[in-house]
Amino acid sequence: MTDYRYDAPQILRDFLSYHETIKAHSKRTVDEYYLDLRNFFRYMKQIRNPQLAQKSLDEIDILDVDLDFIASVTLTDVYGYMTYLSRDRIQHQNSPRSEYGLNAASRARKIATIRSFYNYLTNKMHLLRENPVKDMDSPKLKKTLPKYLTLDESLQLLQAVGGKNQERDYCILTLFLNCGLRISELIGLNLSDLQGESLRVLGKGNKVRIIYLNDACQDALKRYLAVRRPITGRDQNAMFLSSRNERISRSMVHSMVKKQLEAAGLDSSQYSSHKLRHTAATLMLQNGVDVRAVQEVLGHDHLNTTEIYTHIDNESLRIAAKANPLSNVKLQKKPQENE
Repeated sequence: MTDYRYDAPQILRDFLSYHETIKAHSKRTVDEYYLDLRNFFRYMKQIRNPQLAQKSLDEIDILDVDLDFIASVTLTDVYGYMTYLSRDRIQHQNSPRSEYGLNAASRARKIATIRSFYNYLTNKMHLLRENPVKDMDSPKLKKTLPKYLTLDESLQLLQAVGGKNQERDYCILTLFLNCGLRISELIGLNLSDLQGESLRVLGKGNKVRIIYLNDACQDALKRYLAVRRPITGRDQNAMFLSSRNERISRSMVHSMVKKQLEAAGLDSSQYSSHKLRHTAATLMLQNGVDVRAVQEVLGHDHLNTTEIYTHIDNESLRIAAKANPLSNVKLQKKPQENE
């Protein structure tokens, strides 16, 4: 992975540093911004310089991209780039059998990065007078409801947990299903974050929230901590440890969730740790928790992010529909009269 601090032109480094240090975005998010913008400016250099036409984009350097070059970009250029992404961009860079053309969600994310960059130059730094993408529409996204486990499937998953790390894995799944943690939040938990009946969670943008633990979570944590090995070193405060006595990694949690789903007889290709977050939100809403309370538990900045779960088929809505006194009234076929 390249480092933008050494491989990007100054104007781009300033933008990325702003997001990392001022906006407190994660290193992973900032790296994705860098890759998106690097690819965009590689494309722009290629279409403007015939000598670069035969080169692959990965071979094109962007260190000479400056404010004049950035200011010369037009809305037409960006639409051309979107067409390239839609038709010609390889989906999986390291696969010899990859298909071409990014989906609408991937293209929308790249537009959002470009828009953020030009907003920064126009409104924050006042280096540009005109923002070429201010009126650009994002690709229309197909609206899909989040996949989630039913209550019975959630119980099935928890009851199937076994193996040498049974207490740890059960505790992780319990926190996912009850608290709706993001995987980054879970692996970042420290022992000091457990404060009696509550849990301190460090979310997106370094925002801290307090989650109150129900009996199931408290019991799962108590059982896990009773068998957790005390260690020394940099990860000694980590809540969840790997078999090598290191803070558990994102990939290890993903692998564990897949393994336990399969053990429970559930389709591991359809569900993931993030789907367990969806499950927690859905079960809370289905059982009468106010959407604003769910927003606080999940750590969503905006209510409309949480409200997507309210569109999921809700058992309480079905019961309400059946409770209508007219719910059983059906058409009584009348004999036709002779004209």
